[in-house]
Amino acid sequence: MERLSARQLWAIVALTLMWGMNWPMMKLSLQHMNPLSFRALTMSLGAVFLFVLVRAQGARMWPTREQWPAIVGLMIPNVLGWHLTSIYGVAELASGRAAILGFTMPIITVLIGIAFFGEQLTRRVALACAAAALAIVLLLWHEFSRLTGRPIGVLYMEIAAASWALGTLLMRKRKLQMDAKVLTVWMLLLGSVVLWSAAWLVDGPIAWATFDGPMWGSLVYGAFINYGVAQLIWFGMASKLPPATSAMSIMAIPMVGIVSAPFIVGEWPSWQDWVAVVFIVAAIAAVLMPKPTRRRARPVEVS
Repeated sequence: MERLSARQLWAIVALTLMWGMNWPMMKLSLQHMNPLSFRALTMSLGAVFLFVLVRAQGARMWPTREQWPAIVGLMIPNVLGWHLTSIYGVAELASGRAAILGFTMPIITVLIGIAFFGEQLTRRVALACAAAALAIVLLLWHEFSRLTGRPIGVLYMEIAAASWALGTLLMRKRKLQMDAKVLTVWMLLLGSVVLWSAAWLVDGPIAWATFDGPMWGSLVYGAFINYGVAQLIWFGMASKLPPATSAMSIMAIPMVGIVSAPFIVGEWPSWQDWVAVVFIVAAIAAVLMPKPTRRRARPVEVS
C-alpha cells in the first residue's frame, strides 16, 4: 500500500466535500427533473466548461484517429456505466444511502483486479472489503425490511459501483498517450451526447418553468463542481494511485452525503445508515492508516 503525498491527501479532502454534498444535491434536482434529463444537462455543461478550462491551460485537445476507440472504451464504464445507473439509484433511494452503496466499489475493484489484472490482496484491503460488504448487507436488509423499501435502487447502485471499479482499473492499465484532463473532457462530451439522445426519447422537453432558486443552484453545482473540478481531480488521481487505494481513499464521501442530506433535502438517516458508516470508516482506516514501524534492537556490547 503506497503512502499518500500531501497533494494527494488534499485532493482527497476536496473530493470528499464536493462529491459528498453532490448526492443530496442530485436528490434535490430530481424533484423537478427526470433522471436522464438531469444527467444530460449537467454533464454537457460541465464538459463544455472543462473543455474551455483545459484548453486555456495549453493542453492539446484533439485526439488522433487511433485514440478514439480507446476513449470510447474508457467512456462506457467510467461515464455511462456509473453516471447512468447511479442517478436512477438516487431516484429510488435516500441520497445518503445511495452514496454508501455507490462507494462500495473497492470490493469489486479488488476482486476484478485480483482476477484479471494481477493485483495482490493484502490483509488490510481484505479487511476493508469485509467492512464495506457488511455495509452493503445492512442497507440491503434495511430496504427489504421496509414496506416502502426500494431494493431495485440497491441493484442500480451496485451496477454503478461495478462500472466505476472496472473503469478505475482500465484507467490504471491504459496505454493511451493522452493527458488525463483531456481524456476526461472527451469522455464527458461523448457521454453527454449519448445521454441527450436517450433523454430526448424517454423524457421529452424539460419543464424549465417549474425551476426555483434551489433547483437552479443544484444544477450549477452539478455542472461546474461535480462535473467540473471534481472530475479532473478524480481521473488524475485514479490514473496514478493503485486501484484499491484510489477507490478506498475517498470512501468518506458517503459520510458527507448523510450529514448534509437533512439540511438540503430533509432526509434523516436511520440507525442502519449510521452503522453502515461505521463500517465504511473501518474500511478507510484499514487502507489509510500507516503501518507501525518496528524498532531494531540495539546490539549488546560484550566487554
